[in-house]
Amino acid sequence: MTSIKEQAAISRLLSFLQEWDNAGKVARSHILDKFIETNQGKTAPELEQEFSQGASLFLVRLTTSLRITYMTDSCLEKLLRSIGIFLSAVSSNRYLIEFLEVGGVLTLLEILGLEKIKEEAKKESVKLLQVIANSGRTYKELICESYGVRSIAEFLAKSKSEETQEEVQVLLDSLVHGNPKYQNQVYKGLIALLPCESPKAQQLSLQTLRTAQPIIGTTHPSIVDCVLKVLGTMHLEVQYEAIELIKDLVGYDVRQALLKGLVALLIPSVKETSKLQAKILSDPSVLQLTPSLPMFLQQAAAAKAIGVLARNDMSIAEELLYLRVVRGLMAAMGNTDHSNSQRLASLTLECFVQMFPLVAEHVRKCMGEELYQLFLSNAEDLYMKIDSIQADILAANTVNVTKALCLHGSSYSMNTLYGSRDSAQMAYLTHFEEDVESKE
Repeated sequence: MTSIKEQAAISRLLSFLQEWDNAGKVARSHILDKFIETNQGKTAPELEQEFSQGASLFLVRLTTSLRITYMTDSCLEKLLRSIGIFLSAVSSNRYLIEFLEVGGVLTLLEILGLEKIKEEAKKESVKLLQVIANSGRTYKELICESYGVRSIAEFLAKSKSEETQEEVQVLLDSLVHGNPKYQNQVYKGLIALLPCESPKAQQLSLQTLRTAQPIIGTTHPSIVDCVLKVLGTMHLEVQYEAIELIKDLVGYDVRQALLKGLVALLIPSVKETSKLQAKILSDPSVLQLTPSLPMFLQQAAAAKAIGVLARNDMSIAEELLYLRVVRGLMAAMGNTDHSNSQRLASLTLECFVQMFPLVAEHVRKCMGEELYQLFLSNAEDLYMKIDSIQADILAANTVNVTKALCLHGSSYSMNTLYGSRDSAQMAYLTHFEEDVESKE
């Protein structure tokens, strides 16, 4: 026999549920407002007490309403927030299972792909996916098995709200942790985001890749080209994250490909330069846009990245010498179409000159005494002081420090330049000598 108090509580619950069932759009919106205000932050036991041990009866109504109305955006944000109160409550595993059993994950993912849905509602959907992902490995796998990585990544690329994009980053970061079965899928999804048009999405993807890379261990071959292309961005915050990721990646098996790629960017291909010249000749207005062209932005960023890597690790600086980095930096210093390339390349070359006397000797010989003294006095401002002839000398230089190293023989290049190394690193560095000699 139930007590009078229990009967009264059950009666209130049934009355509330009947009110919801009979309510229209406006009335339901008011009910949701009151529910959110009253129950935010409550635990599962507290919700059960509030609903006389029948909280699931209201949750099932919320999920049913979500499935029926989510395409119309009717009270969608409030519905999602209300469901979130159940799913995020302490000891709410039962609610979570009930939500998932009716296809909750698929509904949330579909919301992200609907163009007519407001951004705020999509953000609430992402927050619910975060709650689900943080509930354990099984739930992370469920999201991934529902083609979640693709849906989430596409939404990150298309979203116009930076606040929402940051919530998506939190979700992706959660999916890459404690998810061995699908962590590679998340990793590849992050790489696929790098060419997207949203600078914020690029920035967040690069940040998350830095977290994901140690978890994954190995690298995906496409990451090198994708990261190098990102260096063509006009957004410094994106460029910063790309260089930070490059600093991490040189510790993996893509080190040689990355270094080669960076050095190659210092001298834009003849094909790309020809395209630029053709545009300038056909349309004088293009000349004003020249400094912003991706290939020159890449050139400047590559010079900066090389400088960062060389200063951080002497062995990387030595490897770069074998890739003819000095020639590339001097060529970039002669690029009068992009002053930032000149400035950054000059600063990086100064680093190599200070680190290696042999580089200083070759740079001095190529520049001539007057230009070399200008360079030593103020490398950063050199681009403002050189004339067109000096710029042409730099752009067309044929400095080959690598050849000099090889001609000195292995005793000079290994003992004098490298000092003592372990056998594995000596073998790796010897590869550069052999590679260069085969191309001479």
